[in-house]
Amino acid sequence: MNTQNDQKLRELLRRAITPVADLELKRDLWPQMLRKLDERAFQVPWLDWVLVALLAVLFFLFPKTILGVLYHL
Repeated sequence: MNTQNDQKLRELLRRAITPVADLELKRDLWPQMLRKLDERAFQVPWLDWVLVALLAVLFFLFPKTILGVLYHL
């Protein structure tokens, strides 16, 4: 591209993207983040427990499947 095309492109970008006037945050976000982290507890859905139980039974009944599962991980 030549300089004339560069100038046109710059001018089009200046018109399309307006500068942001106020970059300061209105409030501190850290206390809100700490609150969200405190209220979120680690929960495992019941379906995951069912799948773990099925795998345990499968491994107990057919021990050679452990190698097959490990191979696919």
